Amino acid sequence: MGFTAEFYLFLVSVVLISLTGVMMPGPLFAVTIEKAAKRKTAGLLIAVGHGIVEFPLMFLIYYGIEQIVASEILQTVQITVGLIGGLLMMFMGVQTFRNRNRTSEKYESPRQESLIAGIWATAANAGFILWWLTIGTTLIITARSFGLLPFVVFAVVHWLCDFFWYTGISFAIFKSRQFWTARVHQAIFLFCFAVLVCFGVWFFSSALWSAITTFAGG
Repeated sequence: MGFTAEFYLFLVSVVLISLTGVMMPGPLFAVTIEKAAKRKTAGLLIAVGHGIVEFPLMFLIYYGIEQIVASEILQTVQITVGLIGGLLMMFMGVQTFRNRNRTSEKYESPRQESLIAGIWATAANAGFILWWLTIGTTLIITARSFGLLPFVVFAVVHWLCDFFWYTGISFAIFKSRQFWTARVHQAIFLFCFAVLVCFGVWFFSSALWSAITTFAGG
């Protein structure tokens, strides 16, 4: 399909969904805070380390889907992933709302350079793998329908969300530790809640409708 208006709308959804994931407090966020207090470019290096793990995983999922594209189970996989991914997104949204008043717990990271810390914190994060096997796979299936080059653009755009977020947070923390106020923290959590729930409902309802029409037609 290529670079159509539909693809650009898809990229907008990718940015919104990606930001909800990257803004959630977790290993990478905690490592960024820890490293940024001493080095303003820590977030940039952590994002690069994150990409070293993430890009191969994205292509592995892409080509794994490619192996079954000619079979009859691709649609079943897409429906299943859409249902599970949609439910997971809604669950994550609810959890985000419930945790909006909490601060990120301290995450102990080894004494390593920021690049290695980014790789380690990504690879050791089970939530990262779970996200890509559900929500991420749903996005990859959609990106795949546009072709290989659009998929590469999708992969880069997704990673750039990580890159700009962690780089920006790193600079902000280095310049002023008071930047991350409780009010900003809650506002970001509420934003994540809204986007996760809305897109979760969208993914789930689309997959459910596809399942109904498929089985009804069969």
